Amino acid sequence: MKEVMAVIRMNKINDTKRALNEAGISSFTATGRVQGRGKGMVDFRILHGAEEGAEEAIAQLGEGPRLVPKRLITVVVSDDWVEKTVDTIIKTNQTGSSGDGKIFVLPILEATRVRTGETAEGPCGGNVLDSSGGLE
Repeated sequence: MKEVMAVIRMNKINDTKRALNEAGISSFTATGRVQGRGKGMVDFRILHGAEEGAEEAIAQLGEGPRLVPKRLITVVVSDDWVEKTVDTIIKTNQTGSSGDGKIFVLPILEATRVRTGETAEGPCGGNVLDSSGGLE
C-alpha cells in the first residue's frame, strides 16, 4: 500500500476530486487549507493574478517570502493503483507554471478499518481497501 500526498492549487480542488472519482478512486482525504512555499520568484503573471483577485497571487505580493495557500489531498491506494493516481493528479493540475504543486508517494505499513477493526498489511491492503484501491 502507498499514500499519495498531493499539494495543489486552491482553485484545482474540485477538478481534482472529480478526476479522481472518474478514474475510479473514490476514497481520499482533502484538507481545507495548507500553506507553503516553493523556490519560485514572483513575476508579472502574479501581479496580473493579484489584479484579478486570485488569492494565491495576492499572498505572494509584498516583501520577503510569503506562504501561499494550497490544498492537500491524501489518497491511500494499493501498489498497483499508484501510477494511475499520480497520473490523474498531474493531468488535472499541470498548467506548466510555477506553483502547480508537488506529489509525494510514501509506503503504508498497515491499514485498519475503524468500523470493523479489520487490519491489512502489505502491497494490496487486503479487504480493508475498497474496490478502487482507496480506504473506505
